[in-house]
Amino acid sequence: MADEARQRKVQDRIQQTVARLLGRRIKDPRLGFVTITDVRVTGDLQHASIFYTVLGDDEDRKATARAFESAKGIIRSEVGKALGIRLTPTIEFILDALPDSVAAIEGALAAAKAKDEQIARHAQGAAYAGDADPYRHDDTDEDEDAL
Repeated sequence: MADEARQRKVQDRIQQTVARLLGRRIKDPRLGFVTITDVRVTGDLQHASIFYTVLGDDEDRKATARAFESAKGIIRSEVGKALGIRLTPTIEFILDALPDSVAAIEGALAAAKAKDEQIARHAQGAAYAGDADPYRHDDTDEDEDAL
């Protein structure tokens, strides 16, 4: 079991290595606008999950997944050289759901803002039902006691 600092260093090194490979060595046209967003390594440093995002539609995402699968051996080999540890971790590529989550949250916030504006428009000319001050005050209690 590696300590957290070493695990973090391995994660950072893997992320930098894969990003460098995508920019320079791997020339697959299916790897268009890809960003490596995060890397997670297990505590024993035996498995690495590499999260990525793709700019484009679903077909671009599928093509990128196929390209990563075909380049997995080269990437793992280069990661092993860059890390310099006894065992090279196995790697898997996972499409990061963060952009979809952000879009869903932004949509929900926009709907909530529109609903708030609608409620504010309805409340502009509204008045309270009942008295302006519905609470008892001490001075009125004295007047009632005098009667």
